[in-house]
Parts: sequence; C-alpha cells; structure tokens
Amino acid sequence: MPDHKIILSADTPCDIGEELKSRYAVSLYPLHIILDEKQYTDGYDITSAQLYEAWWKRKLLPRTAAINPEEYQSYFQSFLDQGFDVIHISLGSGISSSHANALIAANALSGRGNVYVIDSCSLSTGFGLLVCEACERIKAGLPAKQIVEEVSALTQDTRASFILDTLEFMRAGGRCSSITQIGAALMNIKPTILVKNDRQGSMVVGKKYMGKLAPSLMKYVDDQLKDRNDLILDRVFVTHSGMDDPATIEKVVARIKELQPFREIFVTQASCTISSHCGPNTLGVLFLTKPGSKASE
Repeated sequence: MPDHKIILSADTPCDIGEELKSRYAVSLYPLHIILDEKQYTDGYDITSAQLYEAWWKRKLLPRTAAINPEEYQSYFQSFLDQGFDVIHISLGSGISSSHANALIAANALSGRGNVYVIDSCSLSTGFGLLVCEACERIKAGLPAKQIVEEVSALTQDTRASFILDTLEFMRAGGRCSSITQIGAALMNIKPTILVKNDRQGSMVVGKKYMGKLAPSLMKYVDDQLKDRNDLILDRVFVTHSGMDDPATIEKVVARIKELQPFREIFVTQASCTISSHCGPNTLGVLFLTKPGSKASE
C-alpha cells in the first residue's frame, strides 16, 4: 500500500462524464469560459448549447481561459491539508498554458506535500483515457511516483481525433481561413482533426470525407478501428459536442461493437472548452493503442 492517500485530479476538458467521475472519485478543476465579457465556469454555469446560440444569433464567440497558478495552488493545497498526495493530469501543453500553470503551483508547494503534474499531451477524452488509467492504478494500491511514471509513458499511446460537421467555429477562432471554410461548406467536406500527442496536443487536419455527416461518421469509425490488432481493448470513448440527431451516436456505438470487442464503451459530451472551438455535431472515437503503434493519419 502507498504511504500516503492519493487524490487524482484533472482539468475539466478530460470529458470523462459523470459515470466515470463518480466511479473513480476524480476531482475535476474547471477552466474559464468568457462570453460577451462575462466569465463563466466550464461545466457549471454555461452549456455548449448556449455557446452555439450566442454565435449563431449574435456572432459572439466564446474565449477560453486557463486556470492560473494561484487558483491551482489553492486547489492543490486543499488536498495536501487533508494528507493526500496529488496527481494532476492537465490539458496538453501544446494547446493550453494550464499545464505550465499547474507546474508553477506544484513547485510553489514544494515542501508542503507531493503534487505531481502530468502533461497529457492531448485533449478531451484523449487524456480522459489517461485519467482512467491513473485511477485504476490508484485502486490497485500503487504508489504515486510509480503511477506518474506509468501514466506519463502512456501519453504517446492515446489516439484522439474528431470529425467536424462545420468549420465555422474553427474559422471564427482563427484556426482556419475563411476561404478554407467556404470551400469545405460548398463541397460538403467533413474534415478530421487529429490530436498530435508527439506535439503535446497540438492539432492537424487529417483525412477529409465528402458528403453528409452520418455516412461520413461511419467511414471515419471504420478508418479508426477496422482490422486493427494494436488496440488496448479496455475502453473506448465516443465523445461529441452535442449532436442534432442522437440516433447518430447510437449508430456509431453499434458500428464500434461490430469492429472491435472493447470491454467498455463510454459516450460523453465534450466540455465547453472543447466545444467552443469545434462547434456542434463534432464527434470523435478515442482509444489507447499498444506501445509503439503508429497513429492513423
């Protein structure tokens, strides 16, 4: 048994959902959402649907703000005061300053207790997968340092990607040009966004699908999972930003079951932090692969 009790913490964009949050007793710390010069707390007092409505009706684009070092320090201190070692898994350092800020806070608390910060090198349930892996190790009674070493080694084995229904939010947020967005809309192109864990969570455009969303999603799922023998089959996430047709999610889950014998399939909705950048009707299939496996392009 470990010498100290361990609390597992993560940033809210890990998107693991209430079922897993409860199962593992994970503490999630929320990022900030700024809309119309008002600050909201992700997951508490604003929803993705409200963000979309603000854009479509008033052309108000939300901004996201990382957790600052002082917030992290106070948050971590509350656990140290209760005698916990803290393991915190952060949003990938390639897309957010949250990781750097958590490190600053952990260093400031040096000597008062043990706070370990892991760069997930991913986003959404790409690092939710790591949260689950850390929690399973805590349940098994492993010491904090060993958990940190083992989970850190898994960061390059997460596979996170999403297929977008619209580039409107990416364009508005400066992540693609207006010309690209207009061209994709005219040609009915549904691009895939790949999260590059070898670049600490930065994103690139992957395969593009042409046509309506539902059949494009089926092709995307096939491309991600069909005939693969390098998967860790403990769990897979289907994470979405809010779908106009919930039946689409059911079809994706059914197709996953046909392709691979995952022991658990979790359907979760993305946090406002994630949804504000990708827009509605975005869906991804996220999983772990065996060490050394090549990521899909």
